[in-house]
Amino acid sequence: MTSPKRLSQVDQRSLERRLKSGDEHALAELYDHVATWVLGIAFRILHDEDEAEEVVGDVFEQVWHHIDQHDARRGPLVPWILWITRNRSLDALRRRRRWWRKGERWGQAQIAEGADVAPSALNAPHEAAVPGWPLHREVHAALAALPEEQRRVVTLSYFEGLSHREIARRLHQPLGTVKTRLRMAHQRLTDRLQHLKDWFE
Repeated sequence: MTSPKRLSQVDQRSLERRLKSGDEHALAELYDHVATWVLGIAFRILHDEDEAEEVVGDVFEQVWHHIDQHDARRGPLVPWILWITRNRSLDALRRRRRWWRKGERWGQAQIAEGADVAPSALNAPHEAAVPGWPLHREVHAALAALPEEQRRVVTLSYFEGLSHREIARRLHQPLGTVKTRLRMAHQRLTDRLQHLKDWFE
């Protein structure tokens, strides 16, 4: 990602006009100019590089699909993008906290019902902080059904807390391979844990 570049208001208005006309090159130019700022704000709020990078993607997708919502009379383009970044980052932070609380409630409910819940099920921050995986016993059953290469990257990411880049270095695999396997594993786990969806929404 390149260093952030200052955009004059004239440049911002020009990029906005091109975006509204559907010019994909304008989106690429905008990304080159402000993506580092977007990533910096997201990381400052989330303190997690992978989540911050996901926010960057979400922000530019929103800009591309909803550029007509920006009213240039109310301010330049870049502050609007940074406002979107803040909101997206706070949404991600709230989701993370909500999943954590639901994971804790689930564990307490299991104890109240007399279920045999391991102590680690109530103290597993990586599981509880990840979409779809706050419920310890159900998750481990679903993990066991994953292909070995997918289970390995999931374990490193969500149980050991490694970033995508750290996993790639640990396994001596391309970063793209790691991300693809995580996406595939996420989909498999989501499908298998559909009966628990009320805990995740």
